[in-house]
Amino acid sequence: MILLSTSIIEEKKSKFYGYLYKLESIDEVKDILNNLKKEHKKAVHFPYAYKYLNSASKTDDKEPSNTAGIQILNVLERNNLEEHLLVIIRYFGGKKLGAPLLLRSYAKCARMCIK
Repeated sequence: MILLSTSIIEEKKSKFYGYLYKLESIDEVKDILNNLKKEHKKAVHFPYAYKYLNSASKTDDKEPSNTAGIQILNVLERNNLEEHLLVIIRYFGGKKLGAPLLLRSYAKCARMCIK
């Protein structure tokens, strides 16, 4: 696993941390997520997406449906990133953002991480 880049944005006191990894095998996804969860113990959500060879997966990790995982996967696909994992960690800032702002925040953090 190789960490390629990171990003951070803030929306209404919620913080979003992006991590882009180059995968050497699909088995690394679980290890990376476990390490990030240990590192970010107070974070609330860990949505992610990955593409590896002919498989792809995404999760909203308890965020409202289709506000996180699909946004992250779309960024990977638009940038032709195969064999990559993109995780966006969210620290809840005390205010609900609503689905439209949540969707834009995850997409923005993902795009910043790739640039």
